[in-house]
Amino acid sequence: MSQNRFLEIYKILLDAFGPQDWWPARSRFEVVVGAVLTQNTNWSNVCKAIENLEREGLLSFEKMVSVSIEELAYHIRPSGYYNIKAKRLHNLLDMVQENYEGEFDLLFAEDIETARESLISVKGVGPETADSIMLYAGKYPVFVVDAYTHRILVRHNLIDEEADYYTIQQEFVDQLPQETELFNEYHALLVQTGKQYCKKKNPLCNRCPLNRLFEEQ
Repeated sequence: MSQNRFLEIYKILLDAFGPQDWWPARSRFEVVVGAVLTQNTNWSNVCKAIENLEREGLLSFEKMVSVSIEELAYHIRPSGYYNIKAKRLHNLLDMVQENYEGEFDLLFAEDIETARESLISVKGVGPETADSIMLYAGKYPVFVVDAYTHRILVRHNLIDEEADYYTIQQEFVDQLPQETELFNEYHALLVQTGKQYCKKKNPLCNRCPLNRLFEEQ
């Protein structure tokens, strides 16, 4: 698939959905927290958990790192798997506390590879969560791959079904300009496509904005 085709897909989706203005958050720290909370749940549940944290005055590094895992778990219950996610959040905050003086800004001052290695080293932070934090909070030009991305590319015969995270990510990196804004918008548009049309069951292929493009191949 050529670079022009990748960009064509992007332009079609942007025309269909418009700018997504993602990630919806008021601070870098809120983005980081949301990236962990969104694991294995939908965004509406994350919003409820974020609202709980904000209401309790816990939506800051200093406040959150000072509360117990049990108390944090209680407040993020709407996000599901709350005990696990509370531990993962604490693992992440502990790493930043130990290695970066409790400052995410210092983490985000690192080069891409060092920042990713630091995030991936945290138990419970995998490639998708790490890259979401890097792209949306750190503003690094990294492409986030999720289940929607995999599903859309597989269904259009652009990757093998067995392709792993980094193989899929490299396709975008190799064939698109290395621009944070582009990667941000592209990922958000693929998510919207997956939610509305490329559903796991009963996909609405005939209504999908990409249907016309691939009929012309």
